[in-house]
Amino acid sequence: MITYLDGTLAESLPGRCAIDVGGVGYEVLVPLSTSDGMPAPGAKVRILTHLHVREQEQTLYGFRTGDERDLFRLLIDRVSGIGPKLALAVLSGMGVADFKSAVVGADVAALSKISGLGKKTAERIVLELKDKVGVAAAWEAASGDAASGSAGAVNDAVLALIALGYKQAEAHKAVQKLAKEGEGEADADELIRRALRAMS
Repeated sequence: MITYLDGTLAESLPGRCAIDVGGVGYEVLVPLSTSDGMPAPGAKVRILTHLHVREQEQTLYGFRTGDERDLFRLLIDRVSGIGPKLALAVLSGMGVADFKSAVVGADVAALSKISGLGKKTAERIVLELKDKVGVAAAWEAASGDAASGSAGAVNDAVLALIALGYKQAEAHKAVQKLAKEGEGEADADELIRRALRAMS
């Protein structure tokens, strides 16, 4: 798995770029937000990547931030009917924070405005991310905890427990309880370990 590229920007076009890494040129498909923020060709760049492998094709997708890549992977892994191209269109049409707010608020109208995303697909995104994965609850919890500074750790811990197979409600309840009881700010790893002990 190629997780990032560190090299020289050889070419940058809307939605794609070429990066020279040690004399090898990698073509990377990127959201418009990433290509818009690229420096001039010849500059040194680091881009986070996701390698998508199909039967007769291997495609590299690139992102400026870990949040963008995480959302891309979430969409292609957890929402039926969304492939890499449509996930890239979502990231091109809406920032990560705005997307999270739209899912938490079930704002189908805002999601439907993204090019290539119809109302039915927008409804499916909201439904599947809310009910099947539980990420919306974690995002909501994170925004509610922002004042305490523990938002990131709580959010990451809840999502990790959901990925391990725990139900959204019990993961959220366990992590919130531990976050409130803890002395000081625990990091995500510590919250996960304590939650696993508490729920076992």
